[in-house]
Amino acid sequence: MDIPLPGELGVRARDLLAGRLVPVPARAAATVALLREPPLEVYLLRRAATMAFAAGAYVFPGGSVDPRDAFVDIGWAGPSPADWAVMLSADEETARSLVCAAVRETFEESGVLLAGRSADEVVPDTTGWEAERLALISRELAFADFLAANGLVLRSDLLKPWAHWITPEIETRRFDTRFFVAALPQGQRTRDVGGEADTVVWTTPADALRSGYFLMPPTLHTLTTVSAYKTITDVFAGDPEITTVMPAPVERTGQMVLTTEGQI
Repeated sequence: MDIPLPGELGVRARDLLAGRLVPVPARAAATVALLREPPLEVYLLRRAATMAFAAGAYVFPGGSVDPRDAFVDIGWAGPSPADWAVMLSADEETARSLVCAAVRETFEESGVLLAGRSADEVVPDTTGWEAERLALISRELAFADFLAANGLVLRSDLLKPWAHWITPEIETRRFDTRFFVAALPQGQRTRDVGGEADTVVWTTPADALRSGYFLMPPTLHTLTTVSAYKTITDVFAGDPEITTVMPAPVERTGQMVLTTEGQI
């Protein structure tokens, strides 16, 4: 996959290859492709035109890790942070933070909460926690404290790791993002929660790929791989090969492009 780099990005690409550009650090982040059926559909948000990063792009719910996502006293069910460390090829603290961020960001951006009163339950409705959701978004409330106050445990078993992408080194805002998939819990409904998005949609992966939506490479790749499955059960039974992908700049016939050649 090659992406032409116009203007300033092309200049930054040449500077990077020449050793004149020092990349900014990539922030840890988590993204969740939320699924429902039948038919197999995925939930997408269009980022508002005012956003500094990926304005107008259709994306999955997700965002940066909050330092408090690493709290060790968070209510937890399912595979342990140590188990997730193995699955994500990360240390235990990073794995805990990423899984917590995945669940928290999904709640913030879709209203869907992958948590329950016990390891065997999922809350059937989240509409009564709108004030708490807003407090999470503003970072006035830590996710661990929200769960504790409501007698909830995070259901890490409702997530499946799917991909790992790092923003190219030429960008001024960079993210080291783990992609997960999760099924919409029975009884819960997504809702237009506003904020960073101006449009939300449920669509089949195939329709999203044909739609003409502005899709960034990680989203395009995730939709493509998920589109190979017919049901949520098939998705969770799948075993995607997770490699770390960071598009890199190269020059082709005088044009600077980003490429994932040899990475996916």
